[in-house]
Amino acid sequence: MRDKDSGQNNKNGAVNVLVFFKQKLTMLAVPKTGTTAYETKLRPLADIAFRKGTKHMTMGKYHSRLAPFLQETYRQNPERLAVMRDPVDVIRSWYKYRSPDRMGDNPYCHGGVSFDEFVLDVISDNPSKPAGVGSQRAFLSIPGGIVPVHHLFAYEHQRALRDFLSERFEREIEPKPKNVSPSIPAPISPEVERKLRTARAPEFELYDQIIQAGGVLRAYIG
Repeated sequence: MRDKDSGQNNKNGAVNVLVFFKQKLTMLAVPKTGTTAYETKLRPLADIAFRKGTKHMTMGKYHSRLAPFLQETYRQNPERLAVMRDPVDVIRSWYKYRSPDRMGDNPYCHGGVSFDEFVLDVISDNPSKPAGVGSQRAFLSIPGGIVPVHHLFAYEHQRALRDFLSERFEREIEPKPKNVSPSIPAPISPEVERKLRTARAPEFELYDQIIQAGGVLRAYIG
C-alpha cells in the first residue's frame, strides 16, 4: 500500500494510529474501512496520535517500529484493533473514491472505466496508479503470514465494533460517517469476481474467518 496518495492526503488532520494507555488499546486505520469516523470521535481521548508520515501505516511497520517504541518509552504494550472489509466492497469503495465524479483530472482518477475493468487492473501484474490500492491481507500481515491483531473486526459488523469500544471506553461511541464515497453503480460480473477471488484468495480467507467468528476475530496472543 502506498504511503502517499495525491488522491488521499492528510490535510484534514487524519491520523493512522491512536494509542490509549488507560484502555490498553491501539487502533490502526486500514484504508477504506470507515476508520476516519472513529478517529474523529476517539482522537480527543488518545494519549498518542501518530499522524502525517504515518498515514495508513501497515501493521508490519507498527509491529516492527512503533510497538517496540511504545514498550521502551512508555512501558505500554496495548492490544491492537483494526477493521477489515469485504474484499470486493473495499475495491468498490476505491473505485468510487477515484471516479471522475470525485477526482476529475487527478492522476489517480480511473477515468470512468467499468468496475470490471478496474478490478482486473487491480489484480494485474502492473496496476495503474488509480488501481494501486494494495491488499488488506498484506496491510494487516507481518512476515510469515501472521496477522498480529488482537481484535480484528469486520466492517460489516459495526454494532459489534461500537459495543466493544463503548465497553472499553466506558462511554457510548457512536461516530458520524466521514469520507463517504459517491453513489456510483459498480456491478461486478461473476467471471471477474472469480478471478479476483483466485488472485486474492488469502484475503478472502482471512475475511471469511472474521465472519465465521461472528464479526470479530481474536486470534493474536503476542
